[in-house]
Amino acid sequence: MAEGITAMTWLAVFMGGGVGSVLRFGLGQGLRSVEIGSFPWAVLAANVLATALLAWCAVTGAELWGRTSPMWFFMTVGVCGGFSTFSTFAWDTLRLWQDGGWALAVANVAVSVVGCVAISWWVAQITS
Repeated sequence: MAEGITAMTWLAVFMGGGVGSVLRFGLGQGLRSVEIGSFPWAVLAANVLATALLAWCAVTGAELWGRTSPMWFFMTVGVCGGFSTFSTFAWDTLRLWQDGGWALAVANVAVSVVGCVAISWWVAQITS
């Protein structure tokens, strides 16, 4: 194993991934009742929230736990990795495009990329 990576690290990533995936699933189920049109709001929300959490972990979490602790890997690789979903974002964008919703597809890309970068910057600013 790589230096600093222990069996506990692997377990932390595994458990965090489960937590993140369940959070994403729950968010998706919760937003189904408020879905407006065919825009993938739940995926956008999951990605923005996961990005905000990752930015917080990168700044504050690194100070609290250190970047080699199992907690760091639990939160960043596990929870944030399981909560965010680039593959679903890509699939939803393609589906929108193929269904003739090219404006929604372009909006999804723009809002997702700009929104996630902006939230990452903002969280880093307020937690630094």
